[in-house]
Amino acid sequence: MANLPEEQFMESIAAQVELQDARPAPASLKARIYSGLVLRQGESGPLASLTASRERGQRLCIFEQLVQIVPVGETVKSLNICRVCHARVLAEHFETPPIYWTGCPYVEFKKS
Repeated sequence: MANLPEEQFMESIAAQVELQDARPAPASLKARIYSGLVLRQGESGPLASLTASRERGQRLCIFEQLVQIVPVGETVKSLNICRVCHARVLAEHFETPPIYWTGCPYVEFKKS
């Protein structure tokens, strides 16, 4: 096997592995990945404002709707509101967190 190209070597190993039933990723893992991605996205520049997100047809959670209608600048509306939301914390630590409002991505993770 030492003479096989890397791709063929990996394919031969994969052919010997017995696959188990596919299971969806845990909701808490999805929540942590999502939080990390949004945090990382915010490091590279401002996020889309809540006003722009809503205009594109994206659903906002109740807390994002509140921030979106408050008379503050678009800079504030571009902050990652989820960073301070209790739904994020619950979703990252529990498989079935007690969160139910519409538009919240963390609620969607527990459904899938």
